Amino acid sequence: MRGATLAKWAALATAVALTATACGDGDDSGGGGGADGIVSSSWGDPQNPLEPANTNEVQGGKVLDMIFRGLKRYNPKTGAAEDMLAEKIETTDSINFTITVKDGWTFSNGEQVTAQSFVDAWNYGAALKNNQKNAFFFGQIEGYDQVHPEEGEPTAETMSGLKVTGPQTFTVKLTQKFSTWPDTLGYAAFAPLPKSFFDDRSGWLAKPVGNGPYTIESYAKGSQMQLKRWDDYPGEDKAKNGGITLKVYTDNNTAYTDLIAGNLDLVDDVPASQLKNVSNDLGDRYINTPAGIIQTLSFPFYDPAWNKPGQEKLRQGLSMAIDRNQITETIFQKTRTPAVDWTSPVLGEEGGYKNVCGDFCTYDADEAKKLVAEGGGIPGGTMRISYNADTGSHKEWVDAVCNSINRALGNNTACVGNPIGTFADYRNQVTTQKMTGPFRAGWQMDYPLIQNFLQPLYYTNASSNDGKYSSPEFDKLVNDANAETDIGKAVGIFQQAEEVLRDDMAAIPLWYQNGSAGYSTRVGNVSLNPFSVPVYNEITVN
Repeated sequence: MRGATLAKWAALATAVALTATACGDGDDSGGGGGADGIVSSSWGDPQNPLEPANTNEVQGGKVLDMIFRGLKRYNPKTGAAEDMLAEKIETTDSINFTITVKDGWTFSNGEQVTAQSFVDAWNYGAALKNNQKNAFFFGQIEGYDQVHPEEGEPTAETMSGLKVTGPQTFTVKLTQKFSTWPDTLGYAAFAPLPKSFFDDRSGWLAKPVGNGPYTIESYAKGSQMQLKRWDDYPGEDKAKNGGITLKVYTDNNTAYTDLIAGNLDLVDDVPASQLKNVSNDLGDRYINTPAGIIQTLSFPFYDPAWNKPGQEKLRQGLSMAIDRNQITETIFQKTRTPAVDWTSPVLGEEGGYKNVCGDFCTYDADEAKKLVAEGGGIPGGTMRISYNADTGSHKEWVDAVCNSINRALGNNTACVGNPIGTFADYRNQVTTQKMTGPFRAGWQMDYPLIQNFLQPLYYTNASSNDGKYSSPEFDKLVNDANAETDIGKAVGIFQQAEEVLRDDMAAIPLWYQNGSAGYSTRVGNVSLNPFSVPVYNEITVN
């Protein structure tokens, strides 16, 4: 998620302790059932406080998806962008849009959700002074360059392309044609914010107020977050349980053990070490389903040692030294699929999924060794693949990748793993450009468009371009694709941009990830959406 960034092309710096209210600090995994039953689920501390425009990672995104609703919402079964708070979004030229916000929606503090709620939130998210990680999402709106210039000081407070025209209506003017721009508006960065956020931001951050089916009751960093059903929620997707307790685990094997022992209701990332046992342990309470997630290895292009002419051959060679088939079969028990491009099979061929990587994503030890040598060899002789050690079973696959590379190159010290304690610590090092070698970069789509797998990650200075890759050719192709009103043609142009990624090997595609989850006999109606996130509001308690 996140992240995770803009068209049908589609970890908090320190977490703030939320003020505890009605709920106690005890274990909420048991207790009553029925409509008021509380569901306990595994989780990891987010990277940053929960501002919508400053959250671009999965753990924070899970919470935002429960406490906010935007103009659009992605169907939890199909991923399709459907109107939520949008009564209608109209355009005649794919540049100028008129948006009508539904009446009758409020925030959980009673404030009305109006057009101003969206315009103020978007202007706040875009402003350079607010340092929001998702500011890039607003880059298509006219006037963004005045509030968020690449150099110098801002020359405006708000974007000229946003205008409130009525209590429930506002207009948006983009800088170029973007026919499927409305489909991006289900992403959390575009969520509305109440006046209370702007009146007392520090107070709001201590206890965020949204307009979704849940409210936050308490948060103790490193322990848990408690969310409660909002009984006055006006949407049709009301919570079918009394609330969700998100429990922080620094080892998902421990979470799985707690699930089996009956101390936890839901684990939404089954550890690789348990994949051989999970079917026997859980039977039909094990979920394994395709998701819009790809795992890659990124490179620190901001490090001169990793950004020399000709090093594309080094990166291509490293890619060919990775035996994806063996790793996905033995480590992941076929819950991953070897990657052949930089997107996801969930897009389908019509949405842009295609074998673009070709031979560069096929294991070939001899060619790998040759290309690595032609690319100048591994800087310093040994590369360290960095990853967070607390979630995601990353140690197993990083070790397997290094073993494969070392075997192909005939050098037992060419590659080693570099574990970093927690997800938040890891993301902080990544986003402050502290990596000195390759690092894991999982991407969970924000919306099911090919654009979302490419532009946020590889466009120059994009919000999730953690390696700081830059290619004028790639940027131009993305711009051209975004401006194309024919979706089929746009997808083709995006695939040309992928060819640039392939030739530069801007990041090494590893595998596509299925969503995996397991749940207890205490709960039912458990599912994962196409983003591999539990549909929390649909879960029932027996």
